[in-house]
Amino acid sequence: MKKKHYFGRGAMFVLCAVFAIMFLMPTVLTITNSFMSESEIKSNYGMIFSTTEGGYVSKTVNLKFIPDKVSFSQYITGLIRSPDYLVKFWNSVFLVLPIVVFQVAIAAVTAYGFTRWRGKVRSLIFFFYVILMLMPYQVTLVPNYLVSEWLGVINTRWSIVLPGIFAPFSVFLLTKFMRRVPYALIEAAKIDGAGEWQIFTRICLPQCRSALFSIAILVFIDYWNMVEQPLVLLNDANMQPLSVFLSNINEGEIGLAFAMATVYMFPSLLIFLRGEMYLVEGIAHSGSIKG
Repeated sequence: MKKKHYFGRGAMFVLCAVFAIMFLMPTVLTITNSFMSESEIKSNYGMIFSTTEGGYVSKTVNLKFIPDKVSFSQYITGLIRSPDYLVKFWNSVFLVLPIVVFQVAIAAVTAYGFTRWRGKVRSLIFFFYVILMLMPYQVTLVPNYLVSEWLGVINTRWSIVLPGIFAPFSVFLLTKFMRRVPYALIEAAKIDGAGEWQIFTRICLPQCRSALFSIAILVFIDYWNMVEQPLVLLNDANMQPLSVFLSNINEGEIGLAFAMATVYMFPSLLIFLRGEMYLVEGIAHSGSIKG
């Protein structure tokens, strides 16, 4: 029995390692290729990134993780010589940070209301929240455009921020989490004379700390990689985020695309690695206290 148990664990470990390598390979390849020169990238990938019409071009692809000569020319071009990339990067920051902060704040207050307020009306409203959460953003993109046009915020950051801060996903997840706070704690706080605001800030929010961090991470990654919203709602290319601009890089600038993609991935990777513990606790365990 022990041999079978060890064999099963070993097979599961190998399987997980294979999937981990498959998932990480594109990211590692992007980072390492960003330090290659354009000529080396073309020689490694042959016709995939080549714009040469005549002459010999290799048809084979050589996936190379270690460059022959480390070059920072792509980063110098993208970060110093071409300020457009930095502008687009900060456009992404100014679009995403308000969405993360206000969506988490609004979700916390709304989830507390759903938790403390009982009744059929509450259940009906929460049901509509779930329905909205199940709809992909592409379904609600046209209504968002019409409402933004009616409000006169088309081609402004508000057309992206306003729908983002009222997204239903955070409300749903935080409501499910907040319901696990023992009601005995709330009753004890009431007996001690605590009001609703004190119960919310001193009882519920501390118990939901891991959920708040995990929601903030998920919301950041989701909106950091958005493409459809700025393409439809932001007509001015100078206001669009870097996620849209990366898709418009010319075929002859593949090395630059690798470098800027690496820069663009860095905030998401940093936030994920820093908050991995909170993400696992908030999503997998759904809180440490059960009511």
